[in-house]
Amino acid sequence: MRGVLTLIALLTLAGEAAAQTKSKGIRLWNLTTETISGFQLSPAGRTDWGPNQCLNDKDKEVDHDERLRITGIEPGRYDAKVSYPNARQCIVRDIEIKADAVFSIADKDLKDCSK
Repeated sequence: MRGVLTLIALLTLAGEAAAQTKSKGIRLWNLTTETISGFQLSPAGRTDWGPNQCLNDKDKEVDHDERLRITGIEPGRYDAKVSYPNARQCIVRDIEIKADAVFSIADKDLKDCSK
């Protein structure tokens, strides 16, 4: 009986520890050579742009080699509208976004840029 109670106590503690492990969620890794001031997602092939995810960052911009927490989306395939402080905007097509994972964009991914 004592062994069973010990086992139950250990399993309970393990479960609580696992629940307290905070997931980092979905994150963008900016590998472009510029600071991003706007990052909006839309289901791939559509133009239903969501909110500016850069607002999730404390300084509202994502520097080169910085990661940004992405909120309010489900895993799937998305297009992204990327905006820069100099008013340039580019599109990144067909990004695969996985749960609790980091995805990156680089200069080579930027298409259809305009100023």
